[in-house]
Formats: sequence, C-alpha cells, structure tokens
Amino acid sequence: MSLLSEAMETCHMKDKTTVPDGYGGFSSVWVDGATFDAAIVFNNSMEARTAEKQGVTSLYTVTTSRSIILQYHDVFVRERDGKVFRVTSDGDDLYTPASAGLDMRQAQAEEWVIPNG
Repeated sequence: MSLLSEAMETCHMKDKTTVPDGYGGFSSVWVDGATFDAAIVFNNSMEARTAEKQGVTSLYTVTTSRSIILQYHDVFVRERDGKVFRVTSDGDDLYTPASAGLDMRQAQAEEWVIPNG
C-alpha cells in the first residue's frame, strides 16, 4: 500500500436539484451523489497564506485517481468530518499520463458552505 492510497478518504458528491415547493414554485436542494476516494491536503505555504489575505480561497489540493474528474464548482463532502469543499480549478488539467505507474489527478478546492443546507 502506498502513502497516497493510505491518505485517501471517502467523499461523496453533492448534487443540486430542484423540487416543487408546494406553492407553485420550486426550491433547490442538495442531495448525495456518487462516492469516491480522495486525499485532501491543506496548503499552508506562504504563497497560499498571502493569496488568502487577498481573497483567494483555493487552499486545498484534492488528489483522486485518474478516473475521477472533478469539474469546476463541483461540491463534495468528506465523510470523516462532514467538511464541504467546492472545486476551484479544472480537474482535467493536472493528471499523470496513462503510462505512469502513479494513478492520480489533482484539482484545487476551497472550504464551502452549502446554501440553505
């Protein structure tokens, strides 16, 4: 077992959907979606802390297998502690080639609060 696979934790996507509100309109609700494994690491480098003070909130690096492609603004929850993250980069930009022995893909994320959730 590698260090990367040991760092993986169970997460699940949160999908936004609309449901009738009973008064002729609708409301948005967030439901649990697909489950996947990810290693989520807080970036506390000096550059990240400086960016945070300037309003940038992409402070986490999310590592998954190549088969998991997180899209910009996807929302997911880490099951261990219920912490919610929103993806702030394109998950199709940084990944190892198919010929590599290391199977990984990375995206940036921020802590997030689900609206009305």
